[in-house]
Amino acid sequence: MSELTLLILQLAFLALLWVFIFIVVYAMRSDLFGQRVRKLKDAPAAAGAAPNAPAPNSANAANTAAASAAAAAAAAPAAPPPPAPKVPTFVPVAGTELSGPPRATTTNAGRLVITSGTKSGSEIALGAEPLTIGRSSDSSVVIRDDYTSTHHARLMIWGDEWVIQDLDSTNGTFLDGVRVTAPVHVPLNTPIRIGATSFELRR
Repeated sequence: MSELTLLILQLAFLALLWVFIFIVVYAMRSDLFGQRVRKLKDAPAAAGAAPNAPAPNSANAANTAAASAAAAAAAAPAAPPPPAPKVPTFVPVAGTELSGPPRATTTNAGRLVITSGTKSGSEIALGAEPLTIGRSSDSSVVIRDDYTSTHHARLMIWGDEWVIQDLDSTNGTFLDGVRVTAPVHVPLNTPIRIGATSFELRR
């Protein structure tokens, strides 16, 4: 085999390897971030569709212009109202308003303690930043089991109190046995279950 043929084969193999790497990276990006949504361009206004139309020179020019403007306004789609801002709705946990443990705050909760699961006994210090929980390696608390979503839930501070929010996970997030459907205040020493892992916020 000549040196030229060997060089061509090496270059072809290298190009095929790069194509394979690009396909893998694109698939991983689509899995993590989803497909990019393309915005549809607005249809051109009827008044601007014929820029070379001759200028009216008759006595009915004003009426013709008014009719054209009315037709353009009728043809143009009405602009949708701006979406209302999403404000978290907090659902109090039954039985914790007047009795039971107090709500976890930035002053009385200093650690997250994992009480069951593969990382049982582990502790994470709580700060002022929110904590994300899931199978993704960029999560603050990484839980790798078959019942945990890539981005499963988030612990965040609202005012000075800790709340738990489910991030549309497949198997759900449970606070004291009740499934979380909206951001909920977290009481101290109350179990939060995600997949096969449970944890509590403690002093």
